[in-house]
Amino acid sequence: MPYAACCGPLHCGTRDAVSAEELMRSRYAAYAVGDLGHLVRSWHPRTRPEPLALDTARAWTGLTVLDVVGGGRGDETGEVEFEAAFESAGTHGRLRERSRFERRRGRWVYVDGTVR
Repeated sequence: MPYAACCGPLHCGTRDAVSAEELMRSRYAAYAVGDLGHLVRSWHPRTRPEPLALDTARAWTGLTVLDVVGGGRGDETGEVEFEAAFESAGTHGRLRERSRFERRRGRWVYVDGTVR
């Protein structure tokens, strides 16, 4: 799916994610394109690190969603487990995380995650 039809509207703020999974996918894309603003806006202020910085040496190269629990239209919380592939300094790696999301003022936000 093209960026303009998928994550672009979430990144520029013209619409909000309808699910925890959609927010997680948009956050992955924000890391991939270097959109620090979206990451800040979509991170719960209680758990967001200050300052927040991107690792510009890491290129994100693929995403696989492994599991989704809750996080739909009628839910207040959700979890998404994913594996993200990356390249850094000529080496390839993978990050696997189970992320927690909650609705805050009607919008999905990332709370925290457990790296596996």
